[in-house]
Amino acid sequence: MARILTPNIYKEGDTVSPKSNPKLKLIIRRYVDRIYYCKDPKDDAGKEYAFFEREIQLT
Repeated sequence: MARILTPNIYKEGDTVSPKSNPKLKLIIRRYVDRIYYCKDPKDDAGKEYAFFEREIQLT
């Protein structure tokens, strides 16, 4: 079965926030296999968050 590729809505470097916590601002670091990997620009520890497209919104 062929896999249909859909373009991702958000680009690397976009500022987004999770719909569950809109006050948290994150930067999209990369997009792999329909998952957005985001990083908090204020967090020096390097914690990374993973979200599906439906879980985040542009800020």
